[in-house]
Amino acid sequence: MTESRQGPLWLLRILSAIVLAVTGGIHLFLIFDGVGGLLGTLFVLNGIAGIVLAVGMLVLRGTWLRVATILSLLFLIASLAALLLALTVGLFGITEVWSFTLVPETVVIEAIGIVVLAITSGVAMRRRARVA
Repeated sequence: MTESRQGPLWLLRILSAIVLAVTGGIHLFLIFDGVGGLLGTLFVLNGIAGIVLAVGMLVLRGTWLRVATILSLLFLIASLAALLLALTVGLFGITEVWSFTLVPETVVIEAIGIVVLAITSGVAMRRRARVA
């Protein structure tokens, strides 16, 4: 039987996709807001990755969905870690301040996203274990 579009996993997939799209959208917004240079390039890559992973959360099934959930979780962990490093000790010579555009919002959204994706990954992996 194919996976139902109802139930907790589907809801978690939608929530995960929203968080990933918002994270990617924030980074793309900052490009249009004037962030350039190395940081701008990294933001473009982050924005594209967030959107691609968001789409993957909605369209992939089976093993590919499990891979996407883990990659998405790692993506958000890395994104939040990079921001926290930039806020504290600097990253690639880039230092950030809490008052910069959308920094507090990004920290909150990415932290929530990590929790949502950790749960989504756990449910997706558990579902695989029950099927096998």
